[in-house]
Amino acid sequence: MRVKLVCVARCEIALFLVSAVMLTTGCALNSSAGHVATDPIASTSTTTNLATAKTPPPPRLADERGAKVALLLPLSAAGQTAAIAKGMKQAAELALFDSGSTTVQLIVKDDLGTPEGAQAAAEDAVRDGAELIVGPLFAASAKAVAPIALRANIPVLAFSNDTQVAGGGVYLMSFLVTQDIDRIVAYSVSRGHKRFAALLPDDAYGRVMGDAFRKSVASHGGNVKAFETYPIQANAMLDPVRKLVEAIKRADEDGESVDALFVPGSADTLSSLGPLLSYAGLDPSRVKVIGTGAWDQTGVGRESSFIGGWFPAPEPHGWQAFSEKFGRTYGSAPPRIATLSYDAMSVALQLSSNDKGHRYTISALTRGNGFAGSDGPVRFRPDGTADRGLAILEVQKLGATIIDPAPTNFGATPGSSPGGVKNQ
Repeated sequence: MRVKLVCVARCEIALFLVSAVMLTTGCALNSSAGHVATDPIASTSTTTNLATAKTPPPPRLADERGAKVALLLPLSAAGQTAAIAKGMKQAAELALFDSGSTTVQLIVKDDLGTPEGAQAAAEDAVRDGAELIVGPLFAASAKAVAPIALRANIPVLAFSNDTQVAGGGVYLMSFLVTQDIDRIVAYSVSRGHKRFAALLPDDAYGRVMGDAFRKSVASHGGNVKAFETYPIQANAMLDPVRKLVEAIKRADEDGESVDALFVPGSADTLSSLGPLLSYAGLDPSRVKVIGTGAWDQTGVGRESSFIGGWFPAPEPHGWQAFSEKFGRTYGSAPPRIATLSYDAMSVALQLSSNDKGHRYTISALTRGNGFAGSDGPVRFRPDGTADRGLAILEVQKLGATIIDPAPTNFGATPGSSPGGVKNQ
């Protein structure tokens, strides 16, 4: 499951996704994001209020007495981006409808999928009296919105997974691959797997993951015995895979057997890497294969190399319940990243009962026990990133099963993370 979006996308680090999906270092939206109808969106700015709402709630004029929340999305961008934006808009409206609130107004702005469009949408939201901005989707757009929101003292719950965007009043709703990595490494070490190997893509995103992986292994008392990168072209992957498996075999002969092999990847790369690992002679019964939330997709268990492997992800029941409810309401499947929009609106709703000027303060947004969401608990840190409660799942031939549950809430102590994850 992942924003994750899954990602759906990745170069500038824009989203991700649950992994889910997980991140996108940037250039595109993750293909595991799901499918949404692409009918045209006529309005660039609408207001939703629940006083007389039906399913789905119709647009209404904002009630001046309630909290105004602006939603910035690339509703008229090209292709799949607009379809994902539409699904995220519907998810935010669904959260409003589910809450039963009659005092929160959702003001939807089309940011065109560009920094300039996001800047104009943010300025428009300020003029409309927004107290909180949800979105935008992309890192460059969030950077353009940040100074406008800061001048107006309006916090931003952005969907980007680029940590360079976080801070200064911008909080990231997305799942971060660094937290995925720390969760799976910590769990692996707790189960006696302390000698690691890694196989990562040779690109900017792979380098981010590689740095985070090495740091996490060291911090949990493990060590990295073998490390290889591969070009993303399928016909260029075999040689790095062979080198890695040979290094694992040599370590075994030297009495320093590798306990776990870290293989993050997208749907496309995993389907190529699985057969190559088998062909090169990797024995998954001797080496535990582990991944990130990007494994949270159908079909991973088709590759024998990954059966029995572990990966972190939100517990599936939240996504399943959201997806079913979304389908009943709108008649189509939601994009995987739509839960980020639903949960961001839920945060806005949970804080809306405070008086104006005290609803979306720093202390309110960064409260120690965080917020409940369809993807599990989320808690914003003062630096603008978010803690997430992640389960550990084990790949099976026809899906995955939870072997270490995610927490249902956070402790009230800042700096403590649930689910065995150590904050860094």
